Amino acid sequence: MRDFLFSDIAAIHGFANVPDDPDLAIAAGTRLCEELLEPLQDAFGRIAIRSAYRSPEVNGFGSQAMRDNKKGYNCASNEANRAAHIWDQRDAEGRMGATACIVVPSFWDRFQAPGDWQRLAWWIHDHLPYSEMFFFPTYWAFNLSWREEPVRRIDSYVEPKGCLTKPGLPNHQGSHEPLWRGILP
Repeated sequence: MRDFLFSDIAAIHGFANVPDDPDLAIAAGTRLCEELLEPLQDAFGRIAIRSAYRSPEVNGFGSQAMRDNKKGYNCASNEANRAAHIWDQRDAEGRMGATACIVVPSFWDRFQAPGDWQRLAWWIHDHLPYSEMFFFPTYWAFNLSWREEPVRRIDSYVEPKGCLTKPGLPNHQGSHEPLWRGILP
């Protein structure tokens, strides 16, 4: 839990990054770990947590900094991050959820060509009950979300930018093994 609670924003600005509802945060974080992070680590080796739980105060500060065009903090609004980075609050539909921004070092070490992030995205899509993934350019870091009633959507700030898949797109169903074959260490 220590890795999940650490926040650069909180450390730099003196915020306490602790849940108001620890039971809900632990329940959501447990599901994130058991259903996504642990199976991912079993398959690829150690993963690195870049950001995970954020208190509403920490997330709100990071969101305001983004709106004020200050560099370094890329937090979405508290409303958008409930049942995502804010684990101890349910979303507008009452669903529990949790998000962690992670890096898979063994994958990054072997797959750095343009578009390679998609190989990992498709492997996760085919093997794990994620809700959403959002990929970033640095080390193919990505937000990996677990949520009750998962969305099953993959987006990216990396080329090709935008939505890779979501329900209703022709590429969403079926096996994607030809797109990820050979990525396991």
